[in-house]
Amino acid sequence: MEPSTRASSKDAISEPMKPITGDFKVALITPGPVSDAGWSAMAYEGLKGIQTATGAKIANEVAGGAKIKDSMRSFAQDGYQLIIGHGFEYNEPAIELSKDFPDTVFVSSSGGKFTRNAGAFRFYLEQGFYLAGILAAEMTKTGKIATVGIDTIPSIVSTFKAYEAGAKSVKPDIQIIRMSLAMNTDIQAAKQAALSAIDQGADVLIHQANAAAQGVFDAAKEKGVYAIGANLDQNSNSSGAVLASATIVAKPAFIALAEEVKAGKHKGGIQLFGMKEGAIDFIMNPALAGKVTPEAMQKVESARKEIEAGKLVVPKDNF
Repeated sequence: MEPSTRASSKDAISEPMKPITGDFKVALITPGPVSDAGWSAMAYEGLKGIQTATGAKIANEVAGGAKIKDSMRSFAQDGYQLIIGHGFEYNEPAIELSKDFPDTVFVSSSGGKFTRNAGAFRFYLEQGFYLAGILAAEMTKTGKIATVGIDTIPSIVSTFKAYEAGAKSVKPDIQIIRMSLAMNTDIQAAKQAALSAIDQGADVLIHQANAAAQGVFDAAKEKGVYAIGANLDQNSNSSGAVLASATIVAKPAFIALAEEVKAGKHKGGIQLFGMKEGAIDFIMNPALAGKVTPEAMQKVESARKEIEAGKLVVPKDNF
């Protein structure tokens, strides 16, 4: 795990946070509905874990774009002491508002900026995507694999780069077809993007599409190719096309954050959670295990062990 970045004690505004003795209120802001069986659902599981572990009153709201700051401000004005924005796009608004609400902690699930009471924890999902790339390269019969997702969000771009790096680590001449989405809720658009990639020869696809991922899975089923899930374990998807999933285990990190805030011990900064910390996993679909060769599994598991031991450092962008 890379060293965590924390606010300096020399900073003039680095006064300690106060322990919370009364009601503890935690809000989660997500880019999409928590029923997406992926990115937002994973965060909601973490929020429920906070409720169970700390007795906190919890709330969730979907907000993006210009609505982000309004949502954060509203929760802060209502006395929520911890506000989690689930994605890179929440980091900048959190930094701005943290100065107006010094007794509220703002944390985004990605990002590179921090203040005394705002920051981010970053899930090293690139590690899971790297293993997905190895598997995809071993499984492809056409020599072409694809990514489908919004390619304007730095954290997503970084996972796709890791996927490509993993694939090229075992098959340097493999071709990556990149399909861009404008939004992560349009299932039909995601399906059309996936079908286009398949028409171009891709026979293994990975997504960063949140609720729209179902379109990728449907296209894979329709054309008889494989898909790889992301963020949550999506192996049991009804399409039957999901070969494996690169997953985030958010609950332990969410609970640790909340307990730190409640105890008045939180300091703004950037923390990185990966496989070594149990926050990232790569899960094969047992129903399709017979389709994967022993050689392919050996390469995936060998790389996993090297990542966990710190011998293999998976590339990731800094942002």
